[in-house]
Amino acid sequence: MVVGVDRGRYTCRPGPTPQRLVAAVRGGSMRRTSVVVGDRVALVGDVSGTSGALARLVRREERTSVLRRTPDDTDPAERPIVANADILVIVCSVTDPAPRPGLIDRCLVAAYDGGLSPVLCLTKTDLADPAPLIELYRPLGFPVLTTRPDCDLDPLLALLTDRVSVFFGHSGVGKSSLVNRLVPAADRAIGEVNAVTGRGRHTSSAAVALLLPAGGTVIDTPGVRSFGLGAVAPNRVLRAFSDLAAAAEHCQPGCEHLAPSPDCALDSAVRDGAADAARLASLRRLLAARGTPL
Repeated sequence: MVVGVDRGRYTCRPGPTPQRLVAAVRGGSMRRTSVVVGDRVALVGDVSGTSGALARLVRREERTSVLRRTPDDTDPAERPIVANADILVIVCSVTDPAPRPGLIDRCLVAAYDGGLSPVLCLTKTDLADPAPLIELYRPLGFPVLTTRPDCDLDPLLALLTDRVSVFFGHSGVGKSSLVNRLVPAADRAIGEVNAVTGRGRHTSSAAVALLLPAGGTVIDTPGVRSFGLGAVAPNRVLRAFSDLAAAAEHCQPGCEHLAPSPDCALDSAVRDGAADAARLASLRRLLAARGTPL
């Protein structure tokens, strides 16, 4: 697995031993192939991992999932961030900085689009009530966890153990603090929130994959302030809502499922009691996130 990328050099972990890391560069036809943290790759050459050794990366295995973003909503050029993760942990503080549901929605869209299972992790719940955010996302049916500095992280660890998870969120929400508690040897840099702007300072400069002591991998990513969805396919998002996807098959071709309409089969399903109105409202909020400025 690729565990780090830095200026054309790829740090790879050939097996479960955290101490053995191999530095590599892309070789031959791979020079035009995107390789990101989480990719599974084939290496040749010096794979000893000793000082000064350099292997060549000659093949990237097929990805099972990919978390990607675009520069903005009008640019379809996607930028993969992490590959082959099972879970996207969206880290959001309930205050300092204030929560941004628009960014959470965009992360959810990217998770459903890319084949990851989302988890919402609310931090700093000792400073403000998380109930409004919990209620907002309850209809979507995915895990919503709350954390505070003195809390037990066992509920979160239970979801992450033996899985590959990626932590994502904007700066200052406590993402790297969580990673440091989960992986004490990680020593990820921690920043503070600007009292004037209410924004965090970027402290993690690149994505890095870390082994959980109990098994599994956590990928920490730099904090973000924007998340373009220009490459998202709405139908892939809809497939994540199995209860609604079946009803959507009865929609007319080209139906965007965005607004209540007598022609949208999703509204008919709600009227007939075959679908939940709150779930449909949540789906429409996510589908509309692409055109909603942050």
